[in-house]
Amino acid sequence: MRRTALAALCLAAATTVGLTGCLPGEDTADDRPKGPFAGLTGGEIADRSVKATTGAPSLRLAGEVPDEESGGTIRFDVAVDKKGECAGTFGTGEGEADLIRTGDTLYMRYDEAFLRAQSEGEPAEETDAVVDMMAGKWTSTAATGPDAEGVADFCDLDRLLGDAGDVKSDATRGRTTTVDGTPAIVLTEKDGKDTYTLYVATKGEPYLLRLDSTTAGERESLVFSDYGKPVAAEKPKGEIIDLDALGG
Repeated sequence: MRRTALAALCLAAATTVGLTGCLPGEDTADDRPKGPFAGLTGGEIADRSVKATTGAPSLRLAGEVPDEESGGTIRFDVAVDKKGECAGTFGTGEGEADLIRTGDTLYMRYDEAFLRAQSEGEPAEETDAVVDMMAGKWTSTAATGPDAEGVADFCDLDRLLGDAGDVKSDATRGRTTTVDGTPAIVLTEKDGKDTYTLYVATKGEPYLLRLDSTTAGERESLVFSDYGKPVAAEKPKGEIIDLDALGG
């Protein structure tokens, strides 16, 4: 089964904090900025936001990103914590899938459209057999096994967010706004023709709430929420198809 969507998900997530390592420098537009984060430059706020975000014990990440291989769009909404637990959904224009990782096991549930798209090019009889067996049913596989490649990495919060450290951002301060009811400040950063807009919480921890990016003419948007909340990752109830047993 092709894993185009899964690989693209990991790529999209990995770039989330990589953007703030672009260019070192100071925000010279405001010598002494007022309002939220008074006295801090846009770059200093971005640095604090990345450190707070990477230090969070759990979070939820949702958005839409281009799939370079298929030319389509990947939609996802996944909650993940630093213990490796995760739960959520992802999909393309060709179906959707649910995922849960808890302990050493990864559970996946695919709809018919997703299975048929991933089986493109296979004999019709084989595709029909896969659909009959798996569509709408939970499957399980070892989280460290080859069938979990890509998805298991996405459930690793440290790998997902990367090693940001002192990113030395040169972001510029902008207006204040709200993201899903949370007060935020808007920061803008450019890297050549690429533009990144960060929305950072102004109350409580300076978590990253949203990231909009325009790169090579493609627009992406990622939303961060549910910081510190428990991830609802539990073994599904009912029948579960053990893919490892079938493969063995």
